Amino acid sequence: MQRALLRLTAVALSTAIFGSQCFGDDSDSTLQIAITDSQGDQLPCRIHLQDAQGQAQRIPGLPFWHDHFVCDGRATAQLPAGDYTYAIERGPEYQRKVGHFQLKAGQHHELSVQLTRIANLRAAGWYSGDLHIHRPVDEVAQLMRAEDLDFAPVITWWNTRNVWQDEALPQQVTHRLDDSRIYNVMAGEDEREGGALLYFGLRAPLDIKTDNREFPSPMRFVSQARRNYAEVWIDIEKPFWWDVPVWLASGQMNSVGIANNHMCRSQMYPSEAWGKPRNVERLPAPRGNGYWTQEIYYHLLNCGLRLPPSAGSASGVLPNPVGYNRVYVHLDQPLTSDSWFHGLSRGRCFVTNGPLLLTTADGQPPGTEFQLAPGESRLIRLDIQLTSEDPVSTIEVIQNGHLLKSLPCSDAMTQQHTVTISTSEPGWFIVRAITDVESTFRFASTAPWFVEVGKVEHRISRRSSQFFLDWVNERIERVQANLENESERDQVLVWHLMAQEFWQQRLNDANSD
Repeated sequence: MQRALLRLTAVALSTAIFGSQCFGDDSDSTLQIAITDSQGDQLPCRIHLQDAQGQAQRIPGLPFWHDHFVCDGRATAQLPAGDYTYAIERGPEYQRKVGHFQLKAGQHHELSVQLTRIANLRAAGWYSGDLHIHRPVDEVAQLMRAEDLDFAPVITWWNTRNVWQDEALPQQVTHRLDDSRIYNVMAGEDEREGGALLYFGLRAPLDIKTDNREFPSPMRFVSQARRNYAEVWIDIEKPFWWDVPVWLASGQMNSVGIANNHMCRSQMYPSEAWGKPRNVERLPAPRGNGYWTQEIYYHLLNCGLRLPPSAGSASGVLPNPVGYNRVYVHLDQPLTSDSWFHGLSRGRCFVTNGPLLLTTADGQPPGTEFQLAPGESRLIRLDIQLTSEDPVSTIEVIQNGHLLKSLPCSDAMTQQHTVTISTSEPGWFIVRAITDVESTFRFASTAPWFVEVGKVEHRISRRSSQFFLDWVNERIERVQANLENESERDQVLVWHLMAQEFWQQRLNDANSD
Protein backbone atom coordinates (compact mmCIF):
# COMPACT_ATOMS: atom_id res chain seq x y z
CA MET A 1 0.00 0.00 0.00
CA GLN A 2 0.96 3.61 -0.43
CA ARG A 3 3.26 2.85 -3.33
CA ALA A 4 5.49 5.92 -3.19
CA LEU A 5 6.03 5.68 0.54
CA LEU A 6 6.69 1.98 0.49
CA ARG A 7 9.50 2.45 -2.02
CA LEU A 8 11.16 4.80 0.44
CA THR A 9 11.09 2.24 3.23
CA ALA A 10 11.65 -1.03 1.36
CA VAL A 11 15.37 -1.20 2.03
CA ALA A 12 15.00 -0.26 5.68
CA LEU A 13 12.24 -2.79 6.25
CA SER A 14 14.16 -5.55 4.53
CA THR A 15 17.18 -4.88 6.72
CA ALA A 16 15.11 -4.71 9.88
CA ILE A 17 13.05 -7.81 9.24
CA PHE A 18 15.56 -10.12 7.62
CA GLY A 19 18.82 -8.78 9.01
CA SER A 20 17.98 -8.82 12.69
CA GLN A 21 17.15 -12.41 13.62
CA CYS A 22 18.49 -13.49 17.00
CA PHE A 23 19.65 -17.09 16.70
CA GLY A 24 21.81 -18.36 19.49
CA ASP A 25 25.11 -20.20 19.23
CA ASP A 26 27.85 -21.15 21.67
CA SER A 27 29.47 -17.70 21.62
CA ASP A 28 26.21 -15.83 22.26
CA SER A 29 25.36 -14.09 25.50
CA THR A 30 22.06 -14.16 27.36
CA LEU A 31 20.20 -10.89 27.79
CA GLN A 32 17.50 -10.85 30.44
CA ILE A 33 15.11 -7.86 30.15
CA ALA A 34 12.92 -6.70 33.04
CA ILE A 35 10.77 -3.57 32.68
CA THR A 36 8.77 -2.30 35.67
CA ASP A 37 6.69 0.69 36.71
CA SER A 38 7.40 2.91 39.71
CA GLN A 39 5.74 0.33 42.02
CA GLY A 40 7.99 -2.42 40.73
CA ASP A 41 5.23 -4.16 38.79
CA GLN A 42 5.94 -5.76 35.43
CA LEU A 43 5.11 -3.30 32.64
CA PRO A 44 4.34 -4.09 28.98
CA CYS A 45 6.37 -1.85 26.64
CA ARG A 46 8.06 -1.35 23.27
CA ILE A 47 11.83 -1.85 22.90
CA HIS A 48 14.15 -0.56 20.17
CA LEU A 49 17.33 -2.62 20.52
CA GLN A 50 20.24 -2.15 18.12
CA ASP A 51 23.72 -3.55 17.80
CA ALA A 52 26.83 -1.47 17.07
CA GLN A 53 26.07 -1.54 13.32
CA GLY A 54 22.57 -0.14 13.88
CA GLN A 55 20.86 -3.47 13.15
CA ALA A 56 17.51 -3.84 14.91
CA GLN A 57 17.34 -6.92 17.11
CA ARG A 58 14.29 -9.12 17.49
CA ILE A 59 13.32 -11.81 19.95
CA PRO A 60 11.60 -14.87 18.42
CA GLY A 61 8.01 -15.19 19.53
CA LEU A 62 7.50 -11.50 20.27
CA PRO A 63 5.67 -9.09 17.93
CA PHE A 64 8.28 -7.27 15.82
CA TRP A 65 7.98 -4.50 13.27
CA HIS A 66 10.62 -2.49 11.42
CA ASP A 67 12.98 -1.57 14.28
CA HIS A 68 11.21 -2.61 17.49
CA PHE A 69 9.53 -5.41 19.38
CA VAL A 70 7.04 -5.40 22.22
CA CYS A 71 6.94 -7.54 25.33
CA ASP A 72 4.93 -7.90 28.52
CA GLY A 73 7.83 -6.51 30.55
CA ARG A 74 9.93 -9.67 30.58
CA ALA A 75 12.03 -11.08 27.75
CA THR A 76 15.11 -13.22 27.20
CA ALA A 77 17.35 -13.06 24.14
CA GLN A 78 20.46 -14.85 22.90
CA LEU A 79 22.67 -12.21 21.27
CA PRO A 80 26.20 -12.08 19.92
CA ALA A 81 28.78 -10.34 22.08
CA GLY A 82 29.12 -6.65 21.39
CA ASP A 83 27.83 -3.16 22.14
CA TYR A 84 24.11 -2.41 22.11
CA THR A 85 21.88 0.63 22.46
CA TYR A 86 18.24 0.67 23.50
CA ALA A 87 15.20 2.91 23.72
CA ILE A 88 12.25 1.73 25.78
CA GLU A 89 8.87 3.44 25.45
CA ARG A 90 5.22 2.98 26.38
CA GLY A 91 3.27 5.66 24.57
CA PRO A 92 3.42 9.38 25.42
CA GLU A 93 2.29 9.04 29.04
CA TYR A 94 5.51 7.33 30.14
CA GLN A 95 9.02 8.72 30.09
CA ARG A 96 11.19 6.99 27.53
CA LYS A 97 14.46 5.45 28.68
CA VAL A 98 17.54 5.20 26.50
CA GLY A 99 20.91 3.68 27.20
CA HIS A 100 23.59 1.25 26.15
CA PHE A 101 25.32 -1.87 27.44
CA GLN A 102 28.03 -4.33 26.46
CA LEU A 103 27.60 -8.07 26.15
CA LYS A 104 30.61 -10.29 26.69
CA ALA A 105 30.83 -13.66 25.02
CA GLY A 106 29.07 -16.43 26.91
CA GLN A 107 28.03 -14.21 29.80
CA HIS A 108 24.62 -13.31 31.26
CA HIS A 109 23.47 -9.69 31.30
CA GLU A 110 20.42 -8.22 33.01
CA LEU A 111 18.75 -5.08 31.69
CA SER A 112 16.42 -3.79 34.39
CA VAL A 113 14.63 -0.52 33.59
CA GLN A 114 11.90 1.38 35.39
CA LEU A 115 9.53 3.52 33.33
CA THR A 116 8.04 6.56 35.03
CA ARG A 117 4.49 7.67 34.31
CA ILE A 118 4.46 11.38 33.44
CA ALA A 119 0.70 11.69 32.83
CA ASN A 120 -2.49 9.72 33.41
CA LEU A 121 -5.04 10.94 30.92
CA ARG A 122 -7.33 7.96 31.31
CA ALA A 123 -7.93 8.97 34.91
CA ALA A 124 -9.20 12.32 33.61
CA GLY A 125 -11.52 10.70 31.05
CA TRP A 126 -9.24 10.83 27.97
CA TYR A 127 -8.99 7.67 25.84
CA SER A 128 -6.45 7.27 23.03
CA GLY A 129 -7.03 5.68 19.63
CA ASP A 130 -5.05 4.96 16.47
CA LEU A 131 -7.27 4.79 13.37
CA HIS A 132 -4.71 3.30 10.98
CA ILE A 133 -3.43 -0.11 12.08
CA HIS A 134 -2.33 -2.90 9.73
CA ARG A 135 -0.87 -5.34 12.27
CA PRO A 136 -2.01 -8.98 12.65
CA VAL A 137 -5.18 -9.29 14.69
CA ASP A 138 -3.65 -11.89 16.99
CA GLU A 139 -0.95 -9.37 18.03
CA VAL A 140 -3.25 -6.45 18.73
CA ALA A 141 -3.98 -7.12 22.40
CA GLN A 142 -0.27 -7.30 23.24
CA LEU A 143 0.48 -4.23 21.14
CA MET A 144 -2.23 -2.18 22.85
CA ARG A 145 -0.91 -3.01 26.31
CA ALA A 146 2.67 -2.29 25.28
CA GLU A 147 1.69 1.09 23.81
CA ASP A 148 -0.88 1.96 26.52
CA LEU A 149 -3.46 2.42 23.76
CA ASP A 150 -7.19 2.36 24.51
CA PHE A 151 -8.93 1.97 21.13
CA ALA A 152 -7.60 0.06 18.13
CA PRO A 153 -9.72 -0.64 15.04
CA VAL A 154 -7.64 -3.00 12.88
CA ILE A 155 -7.75 -2.75 9.09
CA THR A 156 -8.46 -6.25 7.80
CA TRP A 157 -9.80 -5.42 4.31
CA TRP A 158 -8.60 -3.10 1.59
CA ASN A 159 -8.17 -2.97 -2.19
CA THR A 160 -5.58 -5.68 -2.58
CA ARG A 161 -6.40 -8.00 0.29
CA ASN A 162 -9.31 -9.13 2.44
CA VAL A 163 -8.38 -11.42 5.33
CA TRP A 164 -12.00 -12.63 5.51
CA GLN A 165 -12.19 -13.68 1.85
CA ASP A 166 -11.73 -17.40 2.49
CA GLU A 167 -13.23 -17.67 5.96
CA ALA A 168 -16.49 -16.94 7.73
CA LEU A 169 -16.98 -13.43 9.01
CA PRO A 170 -16.53 -13.17 12.77
CA GLN A 171 -19.73 -13.02 14.79
CA GLN A 172 -18.02 -10.60 17.17
CA VAL A 173 -16.08 -7.73 15.61
CA THR A 174 -15.40 -5.68 18.76
CA HIS A 175 -13.37 -7.16 21.61
CA ARG A 176 -12.83 -5.78 25.10
CA LEU A 177 -9.51 -6.43 26.84
CA ASP A 178 -10.53 -4.62 30.03
CA ASP A 179 -12.44 -1.51 31.09
CA SER A 180 -10.00 0.76 29.27
CA ARG A 181 -9.09 -1.15 26.09
CA ILE A 182 -11.14 -2.33 23.14
CA TYR A 183 -10.27 -3.28 19.58
CA ASN A 184 -12.26 -3.91 16.42
CA VAL A 185 -11.39 -6.32 13.60
CA MET A 186 -13.54 -4.95 10.74
CA ALA A 187 -11.94 -1.64 9.75
CA GLY A 188 -11.21 -1.13 6.06
CA GLU A 189 -9.30 1.10 3.65
CA ASP A 190 -9.98 2.22 0.10
CA GLU A 191 -6.69 3.63 -1.22
CA ARG A 192 -6.26 4.49 -4.88
CA GLU A 193 -5.39 7.42 -7.14
CA GLY A 194 -7.47 9.95 -5.23
CA GLY A 195 -6.06 8.94 -1.85
CA ALA A 196 -7.24 6.87 1.09
CA LEU A 197 -10.50 6.65 3.03
CA LEU A 198 -10.75 4.60 6.22
CA TYR A 199 -14.00 2.85 7.17
CA PHE A 200 -15.21 1.98 10.67
CA GLY A 201 -18.44 0.65 12.13
CA LEU A 202 -19.20 -1.89 9.40
CA ARG A 203 -20.05 -5.51 10.17
CA ALA A 204 -18.71 -6.85 6.86
CA PRO A 205 -16.15 -5.67 4.30
CA LEU A 206 -17.06 -3.60 1.28
CA ASP A 207 -16.15 -5.20 -2.05
CA ILE A 208 -13.52 -2.62 -3.04
CA LYS A 209 -11.13 -4.88 -4.93
CA THR A 210 -10.17 -3.23 -8.20
CA ASP A 211 -7.08 -2.97 -10.36
CA ASN A 212 -8.11 0.47 -11.60
CA ARG A 213 -6.62 3.40 -9.73
CA GLU A 214 -9.40 5.78 -10.81
CA PHE A 215 -12.51 3.70 -11.44
CA PRO A 216 -14.92 3.41 -9.79
CA SER A 217 -14.94 6.63 -7.83
CA PRO A 218 -14.31 6.20 -4.08
CA MET A 219 -17.65 7.95 -3.65
CA ARG A 220 -19.41 4.84 -4.99
CA PHE A 221 -18.20 2.90 -1.95
CA VAL A 222 -18.96 5.82 0.36
CA SER A 223 -22.55 5.79 -0.89
CA GLN A 224 -22.75 2.03 -0.51
CA ALA A 225 -21.47 2.17 3.06
CA ARG A 226 -23.87 4.96 4.01
CA ARG A 227 -26.76 3.08 2.44
CA ASN A 228 -26.08 -0.15 4.32
CA TYR A 229 -24.68 1.03 7.65
CA ALA A 230 -26.18 3.99 9.48
CA GLU A 231 -23.38 3.94 12.03
CA VAL A 232 -20.44 3.97 9.58
CA TRP A 233 -17.60 6.38 10.33
CA ILE A 234 -15.47 7.51 7.36
CA ASP A 235 -12.10 9.12 7.92
CA ILE A 236 -10.05 11.08 5.38
CA GLU A 237 -6.70 9.45 6.05
CA LYS A 238 -4.67 12.55 5.04
CA PRO A 239 -5.85 16.04 4.07
CA PHE A 240 -3.61 16.40 1.00
CA TRP A 241 -4.97 13.47 -1.04
CA TRP A 242 -6.17 14.56 -4.47
CA ASP A 243 -9.84 13.72 -3.87
CA VAL A 244 -10.14 15.66 -0.61
CA PRO A 245 -12.17 18.53 -2.19
CA VAL A 246 -14.67 15.95 -3.51
CA TRP A 247 -14.89 14.15 -0.17
CA LEU A 248 -15.40 17.39 1.72
CA ALA A 249 -18.04 18.60 -0.71
CA SER A 250 -19.99 15.34 -0.34
CA GLY A 251 -20.77 16.00 3.31
CA GLN A 252 -20.19 12.29 3.99
CA MET A 253 -16.89 12.50 5.85
CA ASN A 254 -16.54 12.27 9.65
CA SER A 255 -12.92 13.17 10.42
CA VAL A 256 -9.57 13.96 8.83
CA GLY A 257 -6.11 12.69 9.80
CA ILE A 258 -3.85 15.61 10.64
CA ALA A 259 -1.51 13.36 12.64
CA ASN A 260 -0.89 10.83 9.89
CA ASN A 261 1.66 8.29 8.75
CA HIS A 262 3.81 10.78 6.83
CA MET A 263 4.92 11.66 10.36
CA CYS A 264 7.11 8.86 11.64
CA ARG A 265 8.96 8.35 14.89
CA SER A 266 12.41 8.92 13.39
CA GLN A 267 11.72 10.61 10.04
CA MET A 268 9.29 12.58 7.87
CA TYR A 269 8.36 11.56 4.38
CA PRO A 270 9.57 14.46 2.23
CA SER A 271 6.85 14.49 -0.45
CA GLU A 272 3.08 14.13 -0.60
CA ALA A 273 3.39 10.78 -2.42
CA TRP A 274 0.63 10.93 -5.07
CA GLY A 275 -1.28 13.69 -3.23
CA LYS A 276 -1.45 17.42 -3.95
CA PRO A 277 2.16 18.64 -3.62
CA ARG A 278 3.10 21.57 -1.42
CA ASN A 279 5.39 24.45 -2.34
CA VAL A 280 8.68 22.99 -1.12
CA GLU A 281 10.45 26.34 -1.26
CA ARG A 282 7.98 27.79 1.22
CA LEU A 283 7.60 24.55 3.20
CA PRO A 284 10.94 22.74 2.95
CA ALA A 285 11.68 19.21 4.11
CA PRO A 286 11.86 17.53 6.48
CA ARG A 287 8.95 19.16 8.34
CA GLY A 288 7.24 20.95 5.46
CA ASN A 289 4.67 18.20 4.93
CA GLY A 290 3.55 18.59 8.55
CA TYR A 291 2.92 22.30 8.09
CA TRP A 292 1.16 21.63 4.77
CA THR A 293 -1.15 19.19 6.53
CA GLN A 294 -1.99 21.85 9.12
CA GLU A 295 -2.62 24.51 6.47
CA ILE A 296 -5.08 22.37 4.54
CA TYR A 297 -6.98 21.58 7.72
CA TYR A 298 -7.18 25.30 8.49
CA HIS A 299 -8.52 25.99 4.97
CA LEU A 300 -11.20 23.37 5.63
CA LEU A 301 -12.23 25.08 8.86
CA ASN A 302 -12.16 28.48 7.15
CA CYS A 303 -14.78 27.23 4.71
CA GLY A 304 -17.23 26.61 7.55
CA LEU A 305 -16.74 22.82 7.61
CA ARG A 306 -16.47 21.14 10.99
CA LEU A 307 -14.54 17.90 10.76
CA PRO A 308 -12.68 16.85 13.91
CA PRO A 309 -8.99 15.97 13.57
CA SER A 310 -7.95 12.33 13.76
CA ALA A 311 -4.72 10.35 13.82
CA GLY A 312 -3.25 7.17 12.39
CA SER A 313 0.16 5.49 12.27
CA ALA A 314 -0.13 2.82 9.52
CA SER A 315 1.93 0.43 11.63
CA GLY A 316 2.35 -2.75 9.63
CA VAL A 317 2.82 -0.82 6.38
CA LEU A 318 5.05 2.12 7.35
CA PRO A 319 7.72 2.11 10.07
CA ASN A 320 5.65 3.52 12.93
CA PRO A 321 4.81 1.67 16.13
CA VAL A 322 1.14 1.21 16.85
CA GLY A 323 -0.21 4.36 18.48
CA TYR A 324 2.66 6.64 17.52
CA ASN A 325 0.09 9.00 15.98
CA ARG A 326 -2.96 8.97 18.22
CA VAL A 327 -6.07 10.97 18.97
CA TYR A 328 -7.24 11.38 22.55
CA VAL A 329 -11.01 11.65 22.99
CA HIS A 330 -12.66 12.85 26.19
CA LEU A 331 -15.59 10.72 27.33
CA ASP A 332 -18.23 11.37 29.97
CA GLN A 333 -19.38 7.75 29.84
CA PRO A 334 -17.70 4.30 29.80
CA LEU A 335 -15.47 3.47 26.84
CA THR A 336 -17.16 1.69 23.94
CA SER A 337 -16.66 2.01 20.19
CA ASP A 338 -19.85 4.06 19.99
CA SER A 339 -18.99 6.36 22.88
CA TRP A 340 -15.46 6.92 21.56
CA PHE A 341 -16.66 7.90 18.08
CA HIS A 342 -19.44 10.00 19.61
CA GLY A 343 -16.84 11.94 21.60
CA LEU A 344 -14.75 12.37 18.47
CA SER A 345 -17.79 13.60 16.52
CA ARG A 346 -18.25 16.36 19.11
CA GLY A 347 -14.63 17.45 18.67
CA ARG A 348 -13.77 16.60 22.28
CA CYS A 349 -10.26 15.64 21.29
CA PHE A 350 -6.65 16.44 20.59
CA VAL A 351 -4.14 14.68 18.33
CA THR A 352 -0.51 13.98 19.12
CA ASN A 353 2.62 12.01 18.27
CA GLY A 354 4.45 13.17 21.38
CA PRO A 355 3.29 16.12 23.49
CA LEU A 356 0.19 15.93 25.64
CA LEU A 357 -1.92 19.08 25.36
CA LEU A 358 -4.88 19.49 27.72
CA THR A 359 -6.68 22.77 27.12
CA THR A 360 -9.96 24.38 28.07
CA ALA A 361 -11.46 27.65 26.84
CA ASP A 362 -13.46 29.34 29.60
CA GLY A 363 -13.52 25.91 31.19
CA GLN A 364 -14.97 24.26 28.07
CA PRO A 365 -13.32 21.44 26.07
CA PRO A 366 -12.45 21.53 22.36
CA GLY A 367 -15.47 21.35 20.10
CA THR A 368 -17.41 23.91 22.16
CA GLU A 369 -19.21 26.69 20.30
CA PHE A 370 -19.30 30.21 21.73
CA GLN A 371 -22.26 32.36 20.69
CA LEU A 372 -21.82 36.14 20.48
CA ALA A 373 -24.31 38.89 19.76
CA PRO A 374 -23.56 41.21 16.81
CA GLY A 375 -21.02 43.83 17.91
CA GLU A 376 -20.13 41.89 21.06
CA SER A 377 -16.49 41.31 21.96
CA ARG A 378 -15.63 38.46 24.30
CA LEU A 379 -12.53 37.64 26.29
CA ILE A 380 -11.87 33.90 26.44
CA ARG A 381 -9.44 32.41 28.93
CA LEU A 382 -7.33 29.47 27.77
CA ASP A 383 -5.95 27.16 30.45
CA ILE A 384 -3.24 24.98 28.94
CA GLN A 385 -1.34 22.05 30.40
CA LEU A 386 1.56 20.78 28.29
CA THR A 387 3.49 17.60 29.07
CA SER A 388 6.34 16.83 26.69
CA GLU A 389 9.58 14.88 26.87
CA ASP A 390 10.83 16.72 23.79
CA PRO A 391 11.56 20.45 24.04
CA VAL A 392 8.81 22.81 22.91
CA SER A 393 9.84 26.44 22.42
CA THR A 394 6.35 27.91 22.15
CA ILE A 395 2.68 27.05 22.43
CA GLU A 396 0.68 28.65 19.64
CA VAL A 397 -2.90 29.84 19.49
CA ILE A 398 -4.17 29.76 15.89
CA GLN A 399 -7.30 31.75 15.03
CA ASN A 400 -8.93 31.47 11.60
CA GLY A 401 -5.67 30.10 10.16
CA HIS A 402 -3.38 32.82 11.54
CA LEU A 403 -1.05 32.89 14.53
CA LEU A 404 -2.82 34.84 17.26
CA LYS A 405 -0.63 34.19 20.32
CA SER A 406 2.74 32.61 20.93
CA LEU A 407 3.53 31.52 24.49
CA PRO A 408 7.19 30.88 25.38
CA CYS A 409 7.72 27.54 27.13
CA SER A 410 10.02 26.54 29.94
CA ASP A 411 12.20 23.45 30.19
CA ALA A 412 9.80 21.75 32.60
CA MET A 413 8.36 18.47 31.38
CA THR A 414 4.90 19.50 32.58
CA GLN A 415 3.94 23.16 32.58
CA GLN A 416 0.85 25.29 32.94
CA HIS A 417 -0.02 28.35 30.87
CA THR A 418 -2.93 30.75 30.96
CA VAL A 419 -3.69 33.29 28.24
CA THR A 420 -6.70 35.42 27.38
CA ILE A 421 -7.76 36.00 23.79
CA SER A 422 -10.32 38.43 22.46
CA THR A 423 -12.81 37.53 19.77
CA SER A 424 -15.67 39.42 18.12
CA GLU A 425 -15.91 37.72 14.72
CA PRO A 426 -17.19 34.31 13.67
CA GLY A 427 -14.61 31.59 13.14
CA TRP A 428 -12.55 29.16 15.16
CA PHE A 429 -9.37 28.79 17.18
CA ILE A 430 -7.10 25.95 18.24
CA VAL A 431 -4.03 25.46 20.42
CA ARG A 432 -0.99 23.59 19.14
CA ALA A 433 2.52 22.71 20.32
CA ILE A 434 5.23 21.73 17.83
CA THR A 435 8.38 20.25 19.33
CA ASP A 436 11.91 21.33 18.44
CA VAL A 437 12.71 17.84 17.08
CA GLU A 438 14.15 18.59 13.64
CA SER A 439 13.96 15.15 12.01
CA THR A 440 10.18 14.81 12.11
CA PHE A 441 6.99 16.78 12.71
CA ARG A 442 6.31 15.91 16.34
CA PHE A 443 3.43 17.95 17.68
CA ALA A 444 0.08 18.12 19.42
CA SER A 445 -3.01 20.03 18.36
CA THR A 446 -6.41 20.46 19.93
CA ALA A 447 -9.57 20.23 17.92
CA PRO A 448 -11.08 23.67 17.26
CA TRP A 449 -13.41 25.76 19.35
CA PHE A 450 -15.94 27.71 17.30
CA VAL A 451 -17.30 31.25 17.52
CA GLU A 452 -20.63 32.23 15.99
CA VAL A 453 -21.97 35.76 15.84
CA GLY A 454 -25.66 36.54 15.59
CA LYS A 455 -27.40 34.85 12.67
CA VAL A 456 -24.18 34.28 10.72
CA GLU A 457 -24.13 30.48 10.60
CA HIS A 458 -20.44 30.03 9.79
CA ARG A 459 -17.45 32.04 8.71
CA ILE A 460 -16.64 31.28 5.04
CA SER A 461 -13.34 32.53 3.67
CA ARG A 462 -13.04 33.59 0.02
CA ARG A 463 -9.38 32.66 -0.04
CA SER A 464 -9.96 29.18 1.36
CA SER A 465 -12.98 28.53 -0.89
CA GLN A 466 -10.88 29.52 -3.90
CA PHE A 467 -8.12 27.22 -2.64
CA PHE A 468 -10.40 24.18 -2.88
CA LEU A 469 -12.05 25.32 -6.12
CA ASP A 470 -8.66 25.57 -7.81
CA TRP A 471 -7.76 22.18 -6.38
CA VAL A 472 -10.84 20.40 -7.71
CA ASN A 473 -10.35 22.00 -11.14
CA GLU A 474 -6.81 20.65 -11.22
CA ARG A 475 -8.06 17.23 -10.15
CA ILE A 476 -10.66 17.20 -12.96
CA GLU A 477 -7.85 17.63 -15.49
CA ARG A 478 -5.98 14.70 -13.92
CA VAL A 479 -9.04 12.43 -14.10
CA GLN A 480 -9.59 13.32 -17.75
CA ALA A 481 -5.98 12.42 -18.51
CA ASN A 482 -6.02 9.20 -16.46
CA LEU A 483 -9.24 7.60 -17.81
CA GLU A 484 -9.43 6.81 -21.52
CA ASN A 485 -12.72 4.94 -21.31
CA GLU A 486 -15.42 7.58 -21.82
CA SER A 487 -18.10 5.82 -19.78
CA GLU A 488 -15.77 5.29 -16.82
CA ARG A 489 -14.48 8.84 -17.09
CA ASP A 490 -17.99 10.28 -17.01
CA GLN A 491 -18.97 8.16 -14.00
CA VAL A 492 -15.97 9.40 -12.03
CA LEU A 493 -16.17 13.01 -13.17
CA VAL A 494 -19.77 13.43 -12.02
CA TRP A 495 -18.55 13.58 -8.42
CA HIS A 496 -15.85 16.11 -9.24
CA LEU A 497 -18.28 18.29 -11.15
CA MET A 498 -20.65 18.28 -8.17
CA ALA A 499 -17.70 19.26 -5.97
CA GLN A 500 -16.84 22.02 -8.40
CA GLU A 501 -20.37 23.41 -7.98
CA PHE A 502 -20.11 23.11 -4.21
CA TRP A 503 -16.87 25.08 -3.97
CA GLN A 504 -18.11 27.68 -6.43
CA GLN A 505 -21.18 28.16 -4.22
CA ARG A 506 -18.94 28.45 -1.15
CA LEU A 507 -17.00 31.14 -2.93
CA ASN A 508 -20.23 32.94 -3.80
CA ASP A 509 -21.42 32.70 -0.17
CA ALA A 510 -18.11 33.84 1.34
CA ASN A 511 -18.47 36.38 4.12
CA SER A 512 -14.80 36.90 4.94
CA ASP A 513 -11.52 37.35 3.14
